[in-house]
Amino acid sequence: MNMLELEIFEQTSSYCELRLSTGEGPPKTRGLDKIAVDHLIELVERDYSQHAIAQKVFGSPQLGDLGAKLAVFLDGDERWLTAVLDRPPGVTLRITAEQRLRHLPWELLCRDGSFLTVSGPAPLLPVRAVGAGTTLQTPVIPGNRPLRVLFMATSPEGVEPVLNYEAEEAAILSATSRTGTDLVVEESGTLEGLRFLSRDYGEGYFDVLHLSGHATIDNGQPTFVVENEFGGVASATADQIAQAMAGYWPRLVFVSGCLTGNAPDRGAFPSMSESLVRAGAPAVLGWALPVGDVSATDFAAELYRALASGEPLDQAIIEARQHLYTNKRGNWHLLRVYADRSPLASMVTPLNTKGRARIQVRPADQEFLDPQTQLSRVAARAAFVGRRRVIQRCLRTLKQPPGSQGAAEALVLHGMGGLGKSSLASRLLERIPTHQRAVWYGRVDLTKFRELTTKILFPTVEQHIEAVKLLDTDYAPLAVRLRHLLDVDGPLGQTSCLFVFDDFEDGNLDERDGSHVLSPAMADILPALLTAIRDTGSPSRVIITSRYRFPTPPATRVVVESLETLTAIEQTKKITNLPNLRPSSPIDPTIRTRAIEAAAGNPRLLEWLNLIVADTTLDVDGIITAIENEADRFRRETILATNLLSSQPAELQKMLAKVNVVELPVPAETVHTIHDHPDAASHIERAAQLGLLEEGTDPETRRPRYYVSNVLRPLIRPLLSDDETTQACAAAARSLHSIWISAPVPPGSPS
Repeated sequence: MNMLELEIFEQTSSYCELRLSTGEGPPKTRGLDKIAVDHLIELVERDYSQHAIAQKVFGSPQLGDLGAKLAVFLDGDERWLTAVLDRPPGVTLRITAEQRLRHLPWELLCRDGSFLTVSGPAPLLPVRAVGAGTTLQTPVIPGNRPLRVLFMATSPEGVEPVLNYEAEEAAILSATSRTGTDLVVEESGTLEGLRFLSRDYGEGYFDVLHLSGHATIDNGQPTFVVENEFGGVASATADQIAQAMAGYWPRLVFVSGCLTGNAPDRGAFPSMSESLVRAGAPAVLGWALPVGDVSATDFAAELYRALASGEPLDQAIIEARQHLYTNKRGNWHLLRVYADRSPLASMVTPLNTKGRARIQVRPADQEFLDPQTQLSRVAARAAFVGRRRVIQRCLRTLKQPPGSQGAAEALVLHGMGGLGKSSLASRLLERIPTHQRAVWYGRVDLTKFRELTTKILFPTVEQHIEAVKLLDTDYAPLAVRLRHLLDVDGPLGQTSCLFVFDDFEDGNLDERDGSHVLSPAMADILPALLTAIRDTGSPSRVIITSRYRFPTPPATRVVVESLETLTAIEQTKKITNLPNLRPSSPIDPTIRTRAIEAAAGNPRLLEWLNLIVADTTLDVDGIITAIENEADRFRRETILATNLLSSQPAELQKMLAKVNVVELPVPAETVHTIHDHPDAASHIERAAQLGLLEEGTDPETRRPRYYVSNVLRPLIRPLLSDDETTQACAAAARSLHSIWISAPVPPGSPS
């Protein structure tokens, strides 16, 4: 694109000068009356402030009028700006101005009723220039490979509204599916996590850093809302973000949060975006005012579609803005660009460039294929929602170095059927792309375990052959052979792996005295594998998904993470991805409501019922009957397998019915209060082991909390009389009032 330089500066307290450089001859200059400048700034403050109505309404005449005044302000009587604006393919206008003028909404420049940044064959891109130097000292050569994006969304506990960051990630993946994008996600939402991940990949690896979350201005200081290590609220200034990046800046930083492009106090203080450029980022995008979640997601998807296709950065920004405008998004003008003088060039080559590298790691959901249908049994990356705190805890466990606090050789994802244990395992594989994957489904004996050598790509053919020999020989115990396999000098010594045993209860556990133990075949495999990981200090780890708990093999470390029913917010996000249950669906609202209530927050049941409600061969009564039958089938298959519920002691079943009167997770103290029984502790432990009682972790206290899914309600509520139900409700109310109201636990208190 054509490049223009515009400087506006004060010469005296009452006189300003405007200077335009077109690259053709000396700069053009003209004077500006300071009174006219002050008047323009007052207009902006009136019509374009955070609370002004005009800036929120698409097609607002006030915005067109304000844009026209800005254009006249720059054009002047000489009209020398008009003469250079219509040059295809467009113009990048670098604006250097003192703070108040830099803060003006140049994105609204309007001529003859058309906004210059989104209209015509030669659109305009205003860039707020920062400094006189360039971060990129060498010629900018696009990478002959897919685009690389480091994506970090922040979603602290208690901060509302909860942003749909999963939809943003999904939209980026969808928009770039043709060309491919290496989208690496930092899941912790912390500055420390950002620091470690950027350093782990090294300088120059990423093209873009995308930060998504809430931002605000606190006492004149722009801050980005991040998370602490437990998911609580923390604030990050531009300086703190810069410290976390430690100079490992990519070509572009997109701080996608409200007010990240806003200069506080009428421009008296720099915006967060400007401060990041001053700290070393070549180019930064931010939003001038509060922006809607959907608009921010749409802009990001279109931006990365263009960048991944090999388009220059300036052209990609213009196209993303035009996309919002074409779709009549009222936020189209809020995106601001801050940059040094580094070229806004292409980051990667077009798709069919000769020798262009391909993404090496295939989607993790393709590792979880049904052996009969060869279809994936888990949620695809773009369809996964929720489980943020669980994912954060799981990743901490899987990434802990051997011997450190919290380190373990294996992670067990435990819970009732249909809660998404397998999908969560797939998500964890996506979040650790540095590890190779070996996934087994159902029963695994030594013959199946030997398939490891077909699931892993070894660094060399020789190492592959050596691994096959190690696993095939019977002359040494399996534990010894696996130690040689994982030893630093062994075939997998330099290859980190995640070994996944999915649906572990299916063939790998035997029932004994009301509990579950490893089957004979798995009793040989799992202890040997965990011991080998421990003894060699290997970074490889084991992930197990299981409905039932089982004893930890001796001298090994296993962390159990129990899944809970989807929260209300997570369920809302899930339903948004289901075409027949989402609010915009043409399905009868009564039927949709019945289906959602029947699913009771269980992701798998939601997916099943989403298909049923669209069955055109059924009438309304037939659909409702089908919903009820499907829910009953789900209970039989996932809860009543081997008469799981009915085989438990009557008092344990009653405990489940009592706890179910509270339709949210509660602390252990409340469960004991509701179920005042001498064997309450053993009942809780037994029900949790079987997945009948969900045992999650409170994000604030890090203590266990318990919940009985409403999926069980038709089976357990008849176990209580009306008086017993009333007593359970009263006991729960007294306990929760004491814990949460009278003496609330301070957030972040240790467990």
